[in-house]
Amino acid sequence: MSGFSLSDLEKIIAERAKAEPSESWTAKLVAAGQERAAKKLGEEAVETVIAAIQNNRHELTSEAADLLYHLLVVLKIAGIPLQDVLEQLQRRTAQSGLQEKASRKPT
Repeated sequence: MSGFSLSDLEKIIAERAKAEPSESWTAKLVAAGQERAAKKLGEEAVETVIAAIQNNRHELTSEAADLLYHLLVVLKIAGIPLQDVLEQLQRRTAQSGLQEKASRKPT
């Protein structure tokens, strides 16, 4: 099993975000701003869904990697550390998904 983690990816994204946009896709996305990065995240989400529906294991793996990467870029631009998301997941998984969903306040 790989020792690579989403925390490792978050660190790589933070480092690459400092590069010149002409030298790094990450820096280019960050420079383009949240709207562009979020649109790219949406594109990757759709591609992930399509791969899942088609039951294409190879494509699903590849698209899931793209989706996670672009999600972390969007979080980086928003100034939201991955740890905040992990803490939210930890709170949510302390109970069943149905209980957690029922406890949410309507927006």
